[in-house]
Amino acid sequence: MVISRKQESPKCDIFINKVKLKQAEKFKYLGTIISNDGKTSREISARTAQAKINFQKMKIILTNKHIFIETRKRALQCYIEPVLMYGCEAWTISKQIQNKLKATEMWFLRRMLRILWTAKKTNERVLNEANKRRSLARTIRKRQAIFLGHVMRRGKLEYLVTTGKFEGKRSRGRQREKIMDGLATWLGPGKVSDILAAVKDRDLWRDMITNVYKQGT
Repeated sequence: MVISRKQESPKCDIFINKVKLKQAEKFKYLGTIISNDGKTSREISARTAQAKINFQKMKIILTNKHIFIETRKRALQCYIEPVLMYGCEAWTISKQIQNKLKATEMWFLRRMLRILWTAKKTNERVLNEANKRRSLARTIRKRQAIFLGHVMRRGKLEYLVTTGKFEGKRSRGRQREKIMDGLATWLGPGKVSDILAAVKDRDLWRDMITNVYKQGT
């Protein structure tokens, strides 16, 4: 696989014992889809689809109005959301993907409450009926921040990959958002350098994550 920003991936011929290897556009490694464009959109779409399939398998429980909604929400949190969030520590979440995650969260709640789309209820009203705040995107950011702390304090190869820079000029057009940029925005005003300094103090880093998570951003 050749990972590139170009619409047409560059060709690369690799031979092993005179046998040419097939160049792939995507493949699954340890349950995660890796694409040649370097993005995580395909993986997130696959995770979302799998979570919805699992929801349908548990539909008889999750949509049962004879079971308390709090119990059903716990079942959703224990059995469905982990399927969706598998490997989310490595996701790069753009604004478009964030909106997709919010839509998926509402998809779950509307079906749990048996609210038809013809009812024309707003998302805020649905959240009030479920006695719930949006938490899916926040939970993903929290897991990413916790994982980043482990990586940075470990100081191994992952640290070099995360903090390393390429030589040369930037390509034309809008630059892709990086995980560090997304976390810097989520954690509040500050630069990436501020995050790298704060992450060294485990207690400080844990308090920062907890405070931002509770604020509901």
